[in-house]
Amino acid sequence: MAVVLKGSDLKIEDVVKVARGGEKVQVHPDAWDRIEKCRAFLQENIDANNTMYGVNTGIGELAEVILSPDQVVDFQKYLIYSHAAGVGEPMDIDTVRSAIMSRINVHCHGNSGMRRVATETLVAMLNEGVTPVVCKRGSVAACGDLSPMAQMAMVMIGEGEAFYKGVRMPGAEAMKKAGVPTITFLERDGLACINGSNMITGMGSIMAFEAEQWLKTHSIAAAMTLEALNANLRAFDHRLHEVRGYEGAMKTAEHIRRLLEGSTVKGPAGKKLQDAYSLRSTPQVAGAAFDTMIFVRKMFETELNGVGDNPIFFPEDNEVISGANFQGTPMAFALEYMAIATTTVSALSERRLNRLLNVNLSCGLPAYLTTGAGMFSGLMLSQYTAGQMVNENRVLCNPAATGSIPAAADQEDFVSMGMTSALKMRQIMDNNYAILGIEMIAAAQALDFREGKSGKGTSAAYDVIRKHVKHLEEDRPLYDDHNNMAAVLRSGELLEAVEDAVGKL
Repeated sequence: MAVVLKGSDLKIEDVVKVARGGEKVQVHPDAWDRIEKCRAFLQENIDANNTMYGVNTGIGELAEVILSPDQVVDFQKYLIYSHAAGVGEPMDIDTVRSAIMSRINVHCHGNSGMRRVATETLVAMLNEGVTPVVCKRGSVAACGDLSPMAQMAMVMIGEGEAFYKGVRMPGAEAMKKAGVPTITFLERDGLACINGSNMITGMGSIMAFEAEQWLKTHSIAAAMTLEALNANLRAFDHRLHEVRGYEGAMKTAEHIRRLLEGSTVKGPAGKKLQDAYSLRSTPQVAGAAFDTMIFVRKMFETELNGVGDNPIFFPEDNEVISGANFQGTPMAFALEYMAIATTTVSALSERRLNRLLNVNLSCGLPAYLTTGAGMFSGLMLSQYTAGQMVNENRVLCNPAATGSIPAAADQEDFVSMGMTSALKMRQIMDNNYAILGIEMIAAAQALDFREGKSGKGTSAAYDVIRKHVKHLEEDRPLYDDHNNMAAVLRSGELLEAVEDAVGKL
């Protein structure tokens, strides 16, 4: 079923369905009415020769330059040309599709002034699978993601490059193969397609979805390790967390209890009165990340359903107002907080991994989880790999959102650098899958040395792990195991299997 865009009620799950799942979109009839009404209002102002930013003026520091009627149409084309100034390898297709979807939803408010055909072209590109080639680097996410969004817009006019059915080709060729007519930009059309932080909005929405799913998967990894280390589960008693009151901590502790329900796994010694912080602080740490994601989701869904543009047209009030609704700082902050939260939880995962591998801390498990320690090194080097990625994540947590570098002759003298925040978060998220996957490999290996039956949730997780990573009887190269497990977590296969066993986490 197509996702209906109307300028409101869009969720990050809708973005994932379209960007990754290939769902089609359609614009609500009321939104088309608003788009046409706004364009009619703009046309009245054009006919009256009223001065409007980005319509019959230059942009940025050149906003005081008034364009002649003969220049205004060509200006839209040259605007796209000049702003397509990025560099580097292409953005992934999911990100570009999510950005197009986000931009269409901005148009649906009827405050952007472009012609209906411009929005129709974006809808057709999305539905027919034409994805512009967009360089990763170049946006400062202040007047929107101008460089990458301009590359998107170039394909609309039959220029630039695009991916179509997995093949990179000239934009005009992709549009022709897909049966999507190209257009000529008239007044306002070009700027209305690029003047928002839609690339980081789309990318951030996808990563917010991933981070929420990853945090649930983290609960599964933690439960497996707690089970293997014979942890004292009193630290996960609901009363303990209710009396403090953090929703995320209560949620995480509840996950652990459900995942371990029915477990009879025991270690050789009795349970400690108090386990190390990396075990008993799991609800407090991971719970804080869950709570952070509430804020992150709010910021991205606000942006998905808002009007990030400039100027903004208000037909009902007969006004055109210039402001800074393109500014990417709200998303940049959300991305930085998401980076800090997930990096911290990954560091917790690595500390639990250490306890599984360290013979002095593992409650009777063999050193490095191998019976031939000395001849064999077991999973010793897996911790090295996890440690390197935790370290990299910590470096990447250095905030970009505090690093404004003025642009456009100091007219744009404060910029968000939100694209840098997004690119950092993408690498952090990729590392997170691998770090958590390594802990799960180790936890499954540790459970092989324990007697008793695993809990409902941890048993389901173990079965998925063993589909992709066999028990380590003697040393073998581990990079395939690490990569396979990271891919399993990214795909959602393990989380889905566990939720089938215990219900939604």
